[in-house]
Amino acid sequence: MGDEARILIVCTGNICRSPFIERLLQRQLDERRPGSDRGILVRSAGTGALAGSAMDERAAAQLMAYGGDPVGFRARDLTPALIAESDLVLTATRAHRGKVAAMYPKVLRQVFTFRDFADLVAGVDGLSARVTQTDPRAWVRQVTEEAAASRGLNPPLEPAQADIVDPFRREDEVFTTMAQQIVGSMPAVVRALVG
Repeated sequence: MGDEARILIVCTGNICRSPFIERLLQRQLDERRPGSDRGILVRSAGTGALAGSAMDERAAAQLMAYGGDPVGFRARDLTPALIAESDLVLTATRAHRGKVAAMYPKVLRQVFTFRDFADLVAGVDGLSARVTQTDPRAWVRQVTEEAAASRGLNPPLEPAQADIVDPFRREDEVFTTMAQQIVGSMPAVVRALVG
């Protein structure tokens, strides 16, 4: 029916947080849509990407511990074109959200931090009965619109709850914290995106 939905994940270097989210989210979405063509494509980029680099090995180890696969990943720079072709943009922090919006202002209603988006969609099981789930792009756009419309209806998350900690060049414990923050928000995101 419709085209493939495109989700873009953004952090700074595109070697720790955003590839972790990209690979784990893609795997979980694919598992929830068995037998269908992909339907939703998850990609990532960085505001200051270490372009061409593989995933950080400690972030990759965390990803594998949660069933993800880092093989073949290469970091890339965030561009206005990548933002423009995305139906939903999820960022590691609110600062990244601001950079995405400054780079491509038309995206403002489609960009959220990963954890803010999880919070906004947490109670939306079966939300969009008027959009068929056989059209993944229309579904993702509807979920994104409903998440944007619900901003401000409840108190926003505190910054410490909205942002995913940056583990780059830090202790192993920070990589563990990063993974836990992402994995804790993942079920609500996946549920909302697959309907």
